[in-house]
Amino acid sequence: MTHPEEWRECRVALPAHHNWLILDLVSEEPEAWARALAGQHLGDDVPEQWREAFATDLLWYWGAALRQGALCAAVLAPREGPVVASYTVRELTVPAESRTVAAFRAEAERAPGPHFGEGPALTEVELPLGPALRVHRQEPTDPEADRGTVVEGIAHYVLPRRHSTALECRLLWTSLGLGAELVEVADELAGSLRLV
Repeated sequence: MTHPEEWRECRVALPAHHNWLILDLVSEEPEAWARALAGQHLGDDVPEQWREAFATDLLWYWGAALRQGALCAAVLAPREGPVVASYTVRELTVPAESRTVAAFRAEAERAPGPHFGEGPALTEVELPLGPALRVHRQEPTDPEADRGTVVEGIAHYVLPRRHSTALECRLLWTSLGLGAELVEVADELAGSLRLV
């Protein structure tokens, strides 16, 4: 078994057929980075206020990924459209005795709602990197409201076989009409995860 310090980065193979934008989590000038990426993504034919609004969205996702301590992050945005999904991978600080799929399952079952349906769907899966707990859930973004935006997501809690660490790989989206497609994308992304 190797030690966690022997890997330096995580890598995920983003599906080529989608408009994925990688968030530069080490950028020292995030505003300039976001404006440049917004311009590249949307092109010169869109109004300047659209590019500025998209850059603002990119900065929000960038900041959220930094606050989570993400190792890598990306957003999915159709050409000339808003961000429809975000993906992050982060390392979890978990005591050695809790680095088991059973412990992750127990934690997920205790997680507070509200969520829709019977609760999160929990599945144990085997990924190339190691065993994982797959959690699929839908919940309101505002738990106190009777109506509003719903966020759906798939999280894989992965225990790499060759490293004594734990990772969370999470794809979140609010466009529920894309759910079936994004569920497949989430599984594809988790299956491509590597530590190098």
